[in-house]
Amino acid sequence: MKLRLALFLMAIFAAVSGCAERGVIAERPVSTENDTYRLDTGDKLRIVVFGQAELSGDFTVDSSGAVSMPLMPPIQARGLTTDEFEDVVAAQLGTTLLRNPNVSVQVTEFRPFFILGEVQRAGQYPYVNGMTVQSAVAVAGGFTYRADEDRVKITRNRGDHIVELGVDSTAPVLPGDTILVRERYF
Repeated sequence: MKLRLALFLMAIFAAVSGCAERGVIAERPVSTENDTYRLDTGDKLRIVVFGQAELSGDFTVDSSGAVSMPLMPPIQARGLTTDEFEDVVAAQLGTTLLRNPNVSVQVTEFRPFFILGEVQRAGQYPYVNGMTVQSAVAVAGGFTYRADEDRVKITRNRGDHIVELGVDSTAPVLPGDTILVRERYF
């Protein structure tokens, strides 16, 4: 009788813990939430300074979160939107080299996403606009036979905090996300 009760309680706890994995699993303190895209390490940018071909070009946000442009010290880009970064570059150019510079910044290639766990080819892959967990798994060769397709976790960096989300296969993937496909037990 005790064995049956223990098995019954274990089954209930397993079912409840499976349900608890949807939504936010863990979150570090948040300052402000913003839905606009923020630049970070690995983003490739096209910066155009109008009328200044030698200052324009394609640049990458380095591991420190900065962009190195000719004739200027590295400019911090991590956590900024493209509009904010345009303003910072224009201000820097305005104080050192040019009068009233006109700057345009575009993201030409987003930083990659990562996928781990029960997929055929775990690793780093290039991000494509509109990507979902399902399309990310497809890029990684599909689920393994051990994959629990209903238990997927995304770890996302949101500026000054990191969020872990329990999601389903239709959830959107963002640049820099780490997707973990868990193993099923039965």
